Amino acid sequence: MSDARKPRQIQIEAAKDLKPTYSNFAVIHHNYNEIVIDFAHLMPNMPNAQVQSRIVMTPYHAKLLLQALTHNLQNYEKHFGEIKMRGTGLPERPPMGFDPTQVH
Repeated sequence: MSDARKPRQIQIEAAKDLKPTYSNFAVIHHNYNEIVIDFAHLMPNMPNAQVQSRIVMTPYHAKLLLQALTHNLQNYEKHFGEIKMRGTGLPERPPMGFDPTQVH
């Protein structure tokens, strides 16, 4: 196996003052070269979602992210049980009683 094919370990570092960003809504756009994901926070009874973060990646890296999310969600469901979905693609019972379909 060539050196280019050997898995390598990457040390991930996060700033000590890094604050997490909560998102309960995302909008995804794409063109030939890029996938753009806007993560937003949709407040109950508010008509607008506030974009909190925008991530731009290549389609290749987006597919890697999809695989990683699929793997992690499968592990989550093995541990906590199936996440049931309604026909709208939303969870059957939104956490904390918030239902984005009821925003006015």
